[in-house]
Amino acid sequence: MNIEAGENRGPGIPALLTDSTSSQRYREHLEKIGIFDGRYRAQKLSDCTVAIPVLKEKLSSCILEELTTVVAPGSSCRETLIMNPVLSKRARIQSPAQKLRIDLCELLESHGVAWPRDLERDLPHSWQKHGDLIVFNENCFNDPLWKQQGPELWINVASSLGVRRLAKEGCIQDDGVRSPTVTLLLGDSGWVEHIDNGIRYTFDVTKCMFSAGNISEKQRVASFCCSGEIVVDLYAGIGYFTVPYLVHAGASFVHACEWNPHAVKALKQNLELNRVSEKCLIHEGDNRQLKLQDVADRVNLGLIPTSEPAYEVACRVLKKDTGGILHIHHNVNSFIRHAGLNMNGTKEDVIKWKNMAWKEWAEGTESQVRAILMKASGSPWHTQILHLEKVKSYAPYIDHVVLDLDCRPLHET
Repeated sequence: MNIEAGENRGPGIPALLTDSTSSQRYREHLEKIGIFDGRYRAQKLSDCTVAIPVLKEKLSSCILEELTTVVAPGSSCRETLIMNPVLSKRARIQSPAQKLRIDLCELLESHGVAWPRDLERDLPHSWQKHGDLIVFNENCFNDPLWKQQGPELWINVASSLGVRRLAKEGCIQDDGVRSPTVTLLLGDSGWVEHIDNGIRYTFDVTKCMFSAGNISEKQRVASFCCSGEIVVDLYAGIGYFTVPYLVHAGASFVHACEWNPHAVKALKQNLELNRVSEKCLIHEGDNRQLKLQDVADRVNLGLIPTSEPAYEVACRVLKKDTGGILHIHHNVNSFIRHAGLNMNGTKEDVIKWKNMAWKEWAEGTESQVRAILMKASGSPWHTQILHLEKVKSYAPYIDHVVLDLDCRPLHET
């Protein structure tokens, strides 16, 4: 064993120096045991030795002995310093958020403004990207310092992120159509195109919502076998589910209900874009005034936090003789103190509790729908919960779920 200890004084990063023939085996072993410092590149020196960057605090004499006796028997190594370290390729790669911070810091410095430490919390770390337009959420760029930079700020932000247009969202308006409050920061038009699960959507981000978080439910709808079926989509929006029913699920026809005129405009374009406009009839206005009845094999009720106001119309449009399936969206709030529940219970207790809240809502909805069907028809109906799908969570106790409810009339024999 030939180990030499070098002096570790002055600036530089810790490294192990060994011959080039042993360096690869050294590096692989050091990576395996978590001692290789991947932030820097190994450096080959003129005397055919290689300096391998390491995490000094994890290095020990036992590891040095293992390198020279087991990993590369007969080799030698000593501790040293790399005085001018070069960042590794991985370390040189910046995330878009990191690049944005650096570019904005340079912008402020060019105006003689020092970077305030708390400004970091006012930067975006994620965003929605639709082609050449990025939409930031409401929790960023709120510091008065940004406003002082004027239009130059948004030009720099767009350049840093590689887009041409920027927008920022606010709260969803409580206007019955869930209109977004989105302001264009840079650019003249909010119209974008988005491809989701092979389907093209176009819409104005300042007028319509795009529910990117519902991708799992769109994929589930796309997997349905709806050949020969007529579907009624009571909350069509820009076609989040209407178009997948036609393009992927193979529905024969869809009646799409929507009362937001901006969404209707986008829906018409999306039907054209995906070449299914001849298989869809748009009913513009309040779906509770819908004149349809006795037409649907399947009804989609895709409004959250609840689609309960449309239960009666959903039952009315189901085929009277054969019935069909309702897909009912709802936000279930499981933050309810049940008798005997220990609020300091285990994680397992909480999970069971949440599932119980879903079960209670599903069974209550089943009973409610069955009562509506029986009252409207004057005859008994059979209802069955086929499936309860969790789409996503909005908070620890609020879950967006979809109930698949099979509804069939009971014919007298």
